[in-house]
Amino acid sequence: MEADAVRGHLDAMLLAVLEPGPLHGYAVITAVRRRSGGALALRTGTVYPALHRLERLGLLRSRRRSVADRSRRCYELTDAGRRGLTAARSAWREFTAAIGAVLDLAPGSAP
Repeated sequence: MEADAVRGHLDAMLLAVLEPGPLHGYAVITAVRRRSGGALALRTGTVYPALHRLERLGLLRSRRRSVADRSRRCYELTDAGRRGLTAARSAWREFTAAIGAVLDLAPGSAP
């Protein structure tokens, strides 16, 4: 999948994979890949700056935790992050409905 197609939706995707609970950066990347059926393979150079930016914006918080006997920074949603995810989901549904209305030809209608 093209990087440009993902670019405008990265923040929402990161918030969504963190909704169930805290994850470290590589686990976030793995969760996106798994949830997209392998279609989205995000790079660390894309994900980590986005996680740091979302943390600066107050949508995430991070803490050092021991994961598999290694200290890792784990990210989790804040209350503002949960509200942001709800808003992003609503915007996504509106966007896909509008684009779908243009791209999908309704049965029996002329272009």
